[in-house]
Amino acid sequence: MDIHEEEHLGKLYDAQLARRLFAYLKPYRKYFLTSIVLITLTSAIELSGLNITMVVVDLYLKPRPAEELSLIARTVANISNQLNWQPSIPEALTVFSAIYLLVIIVVFALSYFQDVLLNTMGQYVMYDLRKEIFSHLQRLPLSYFDRNPVGRLVTRLTSDVDALNELMTAGFATLFSDVFMLLGIIVFLFLVNWQLALALLCILPLMIAITAWFRRNATRAFRTVRVKLARINSFLQEHITGMAVVQIFNREEKAYREFAKIDDEHRKANIDTIFYYAVFYPAVGLINAIGIALIIWYGGLQVLEGTLTLGALIFFIQATHRFYEPIQDISEKYNILQSAVVASERIFKLLDLPISITSPANPQKLGKFKSEIEFRNVWFAYEDENWVLKGVSFKIAAGESVALIGHTGAGKTTIVNLLLRFYDVQKGQILIDGHDIRELDIAELRSQFALVLQDVFLFSGDVKTNITLGNDAISKEKIIEAARQVHADTFINRLDGGYDAPLTERGSTLSAGQRQLLSFARALSYDPNILILDEATSSVDTETEMLIQDAVGKLLQGRTSIIIAHRLSTIQKCNRIIVLHKGKVREIGTHQQLDSIKYRLTQSLPQLKR
Repeated sequence: MDIHEEEHLGKLYDAQLARRLFAYLKPYRKYFLTSIVLITLTSAIELSGLNITMVVVDLYLKPRPAEELSLIARTVANISNQLNWQPSIPEALTVFSAIYLLVIIVVFALSYFQDVLLNTMGQYVMYDLRKEIFSHLQRLPLSYFDRNPVGRLVTRLTSDVDALNELMTAGFATLFSDVFMLLGIIVFLFLVNWQLALALLCILPLMIAITAWFRRNATRAFRTVRVKLARINSFLQEHITGMAVVQIFNREEKAYREFAKIDDEHRKANIDTIFYYAVFYPAVGLINAIGIALIIWYGGLQVLEGTLTLGALIFFIQATHRFYEPIQDISEKYNILQSAVVASERIFKLLDLPISITSPANPQKLGKFKSEIEFRNVWFAYEDENWVLKGVSFKIAAGESVALIGHTGAGKTTIVNLLLRFYDVQKGQILIDGHDIRELDIAELRSQFALVLQDVFLFSGDVKTNITLGNDAISKEKIIEAARQVHADTFINRLDGGYDAPLTERGSTLSAGQRQLLSFARALSYDPNILILDEATSSVDTETEMLIQDAVGKLLQGRTSIIIAHRLSTIQKCNRIIVLHKGKVREIGTHQQLDSIKYRLTQSLPQLKR
């Protein structure tokens, strides 16, 4: 499967999806139910406003006998008689004009509060959903992120959640309004003149046909747009992140051509949707014009014959304009619904991914942490049975410093990933103080470690926050002391703002060596029981490395430590060396044996530097 493509879309309506979506509305059902009440009132008042013109014309401007009046006009006349209200024509026009103006004002006010409630509810739902997605993402195993591009995951949290918000605010509630309005208009049409109402409904099949054509083709075009948009997001994320590589290898022109191609596909997909909209709206307008023409012709004949009042004819013309608006609006809501179904499928597919690496229900307690590590016949593969580690066994005593060396791909970093439970072993066991790490609480397990990587990741924020990672328990004095011990304070004090100096994304304004020193300060500030250095000094020049060797030596004292390195100078202070080759432990040597195996190491591992 092409990871840059979106998943296939499912059916338009899925009861299970609908139930899950409505579950997010439960905490805010007061907003939703109140909005439904307001929508119902708004539609009812707006429908009543359509009858005002008919009543004024038939009762005052061109009075007709009671038997010729519509049911609505007769009802208004009877109410006037019961109230003994017999106004003059100017008085009647003034009163009904004021009533009409009041209807407009009330509709405006109700619509305002309805929109505020719906959008407030939508924002709360988006807030809850994004929190849930982000929380779930943080607990997914790293294997998931190995298979999925960041651009796709960002799309889940942004445009897909926005699509659901549009459904909440402009979908369910306004769809209810359109259906209520459509049914209300049909009822009023039949109350005024059922023959003319049937004549108007004769062109309804034509409207249904054009709506079905639009819905079918617009849906297909919309799906294509979503796929192309996801490809753009993935491409941009990948190339912006790797911009340094793009520029140093002069790939700007090629990347531009690739992006232009993807962008052009997205443009064409959007133009397809524009075509269907460009046909649909004029077609609806044409059908509306046909309906009005039919009303004028057939209704006009009835007026001449005396079977229909002039006010009723005017009412039909006004109602016909309003009759097609809900139908057109429902067609648009179909696309919102389709978009929401697509988005919800993707979001729930993500949320339904099992958290494969979890803490047990009743985790074992480590008690007093001694930091003994043991690998027992560990087998591991990232995919199928392409084993990266094959029967790896070794033991690291508490407080012992061990170096892992071997060719690239020998399994050194994999051992670290398994020890921290970023992945779980397929066979064998990894023990800490005699406890299988799968029986321990993950947070407690990882809190015992500090990890310094070759590729240091710094977050947007200030220097201090990047050292503590937001841990308020680490005091300012401890931060300064940690930085001083690894000699990071020298360059930090030169920054504008010192420890409060802002850092850009990934710390791009710092050198590789400075970023590495910050990662050492981060590890020191957490005062871990077990320290892991994964090529941690590879980005540090020789002079800087000499400065931090003393600090590393102090850091290693009394701590169990695992050091992955290619430089012999980095592992000189290690108690033992474990040599890995093609996923197996080739040999294990103490420092006393180092001189005797050094020749074999440099011969078998030519990348090992003196």
